[in-house]
Amino acid sequence: MKIRINQGRVMNPGNGLDEVQDVFVAAGKIVSIGQEPSGFTPNKVIDAHEKWVLPGLVDLAARLREPGYEYLATLESEMFAATAGGVTSLSCPPDTDPPLDEPGLVEMLKHRAANRHQANVYPLGALTQQLKGQRLTEMGELRDAGCVAFSQANAPLTDTLVLMRALDYAATFDFTVWLQPQDPHLSKDGVAHDGEVATRLGLPAIPACAETIAISTIMELMRQTGARVHLCRLSSAAGLALVRAGKAEGLPLTCDVSINHLHLSEHDLGYFNAHCRLTPPLRSPADRNALRAGLSDGTIDALVSDHAPVDMDAKQLPFEAAEPGATGLELLLPLTIKWAHEDRVPLKTALTRITQAPARILGIAAGQLAIGGVADLCIFDPREEWVVTPHSLKSQGKNTPFLNLPLPGRVTHTLVGGFLVYESSPH
Repeated sequence: MKIRINQGRVMNPGNGLDEVQDVFVAAGKIVSIGQEPSGFTPNKVIDAHEKWVLPGLVDLAARLREPGYEYLATLESEMFAATAGGVTSLSCPPDTDPPLDEPGLVEMLKHRAANRHQANVYPLGALTQQLKGQRLTEMGELRDAGCVAFSQANAPLTDTLVLMRALDYAATFDFTVWLQPQDPHLSKDGVAHDGEVATRLGLPAIPACAETIAISTIMELMRQTGARVHLCRLSSAAGLALVRAGKAEGLPLTCDVSINHLHLSEHDLGYFNAHCRLTPPLRSPADRNALRAGLSDGTIDALVSDHAPVDMDAKQLPFEAAEPGATGLELLLPLTIKWAHEDRVPLKTALTRITQAPARILGIAAGQLAIGGVADLCIFDPREEWVVTPHSLKSQGKNTPFLNLPLPGRVTHTLVGGFLVYESSPH
């Protein structure tokens, strides 16, 4: 398949490329930028005039809901949502049913995802058997089956000795452990940030120290074991300060934040808006502003969608009983652009957080737009404003705090491995 992309603003945050150029794709690779190769006859020409040609996005947190939760979403629906959002590579947590704690389950998921011929899927393996926090999984076998790292997802790991052994084992074989820092005792039964809104609404609260205590424990065990850790979904200014200190110390530590926590705070709960029932909870405006600054200065490495499609019935329950989670794959790029515009963050910096940086955390060759590289690309029209509605979302999950919000720009085309896997319909 030979594709010519005409006169788009070609941006590669990895090397600072930002020019109006033609891009030429053949045999799954980018064969030229600017100069047409000799004898190049395209099968398809894409007009990218006044559009941006970007590396395909890399999302570190996208629940595809298979196996086990097909009533919430399917590989078909969520991978289509990924490509509609310009996401060409994603990692999925292991909290499926059954959890991804056996090589056969991982191989099946990889096989089914590959047969969709859409986004590249990189599963996280379960850190403990059945995610129960008691016995370690066979990490080596899971790695051989295709797992890129190991995680408990949101499942608690209350035994610190088990965590230390897991980190020790991971360090021995140079595996990365992904942990969501939230003390299970301090967060038990809590649903909202321990602040003025939870007090006013009478909601069980989760203090920010649930995050900082967990981060402190993890960092101490990193010093003990030498393990490499990625912290998932930072939510507080105090947690960010600990990460900044740990990085300055030289700990092999990376972290991410979700688009929800980048744009929202506890005040968005309003009067029990269940779309804002998230894990971790939305915290104070001061926390949100600190996270934005930390993402801008690079303390926070990556921005993620934290995509978690939820059945609408589970969101129509009282706030405390509502299922946590929000859809996000299709919102990642426009919400990144929105943040960059609001905080005057250079576009190159913002795009790095959803392309090159997460690819580096995953250890994959993605998030770049360069001659000879794999043609994972998305084309984005910054002029096309759209409104987030259940109808406009391709994901089976229609649950998002950003419903009815106008967003800047929309993905019009997505290429994975040189194949056009998504093309938006004319509006």
